[in-house]
Amino acid sequence: MRLGTSSPLRHGSAEEWAEQQVTLGCRAVVFPVQSNECHEKIDAYKKAAKEHDLMIAEVGIWRNALASDPDERKRMRDYCVAQLQLADYLGARCAVNVAGAFGPVWDGHYKENFTKEARRQTVEMVQDIIDRAEVKNTYFTLEPMPWMIPTGPEDYLRLIEEVNRDRFAVHMDIINMTNSADRYFNAEEFVDKCASLLGNRIRSCHIKDVHLNEKYTLQLEECAPGCGEFPLKYYVQKMNEIDPDMPIILEHLNTDEEYIKYMEYIKNNLI
Repeated sequence: MRLGTSSPLRHGSAEEWAEQQVTLGCRAVVFPVQSNECHEKIDAYKKAAKEHDLMIAEVGIWRNALASDPDERKRMRDYCVAQLQLADYLGARCAVNVAGAFGPVWDGHYKENFTKEARRQTVEMVQDIIDRAEVKNTYFTLEPMPWMIPTGPEDYLRLIEEVNRDRFAVHMDIINMTNSADRYFNAEEFVDKCASLLGNRIRSCHIKDVHLNEKYTLQLEECAPGCGEFPLKYYVQKMNEIDPDMPIILEHLNTDEEYIKYMEYIKNNLI
């Protein structure tokens, strides 16, 4: 596997960025430059990553490509296409977004996220972005979420079939899909199911943890690795079996110091 984080850490140049990532123990990175920045800056970070053997695992998108306002939706779709084309230029493993939400919060939880119309629009959105980007060296992926499609491996597999595009693949976030007591208490079996159904379609993985609060009703809370109960070592081993170069990306921490702390935890306890 290739460990990485979603944080570029504080840095002053592409070279310093790459050196710090290597010192942290990273062999994969989330690309820290956006498609709307100057080409010279993009090339500098691309070159630094290559020279330090840092796999570019992900180009992030994080926009609501299903926004209800037509003008906003067009802007978000155009950005998705540009980010996917950037990933292709970089030879990144994938560009990643969430499906999008049918409400005011871009990644929010709404009943409308699960309607037949939402699914139809999601399929059309993925097809549109891939068809317009015309990529050959990367893949478009959707990070699974607890409250928007895809919420699990079966749902993701169905979505792949519906989209029917070679350049649509899987982004794995096992904690986002741990949204029930069954998946929490039978975590190893759930990891096995994800690996079996999605397997070599997985392009990149996120890593964090989950804690079950002892309050009614069911309350599952995301937390840093080692602060919850998920069998993360089993998860890491299973993803590594799929691909020895699988990127495993630590995310959702607040400071550089936290990223350094929990990367040490991962290196000392999970690999």
